[in-house]
Formats: sequence, structure tokens, C-alpha cells
Amino acid sequence: MITGLEWMPVWLIVAVIVWSLIWKAFALWKSARNNQKIWFIVLLVANTIGLLEILYLRFWQKKAAARKARAKPKKRK
Repeated sequence: MITGLEWMPVWLIVAVIVWSLIWKAFALWKSARNNQKIWFIVLLVANTIGLLEILYLRFWQKKAAARKARAKPKKRK
């Protein structure tokens, strides 16, 4: 009987870990830059093999950047 991850090649496990860490680092950096503390905590705690991170980067982080751009006062000449 096969138990655990014995059936999975080591290179595949390493590839999934690297994939996840890259997306997690990028999403955490963006959420911190956008001052989204809740997203930062969720992304830090949840381990979704990059899926939640990709969804955040695709849908939610742009909204925060757009809000920040609208909030800046316009300079008058």
C-alpha cells in the first residue's frame, strides 16, 4: 500500500514548493505595498499552492492600486 508522498517524484515536490513560494512572495509584496493588512494575513497563513495568490494578483490588487491613484490630490498649475 502506498502512503504519503512516496509515489511522487522529488523534483515534482520541489517544483510545487518553488512555484508556491514565488507566487506567495509576489502577492505578499503587493498586498503590503497596497496597505491591505487583511489580505497580507490571509495570504501569509493560507497555503493554496499559488492559487489564492494568483487570484489576488489578478482581481483584487489592481482595485487597491486604482483607489490609491484616485485618492491622490491633483496638482494645480
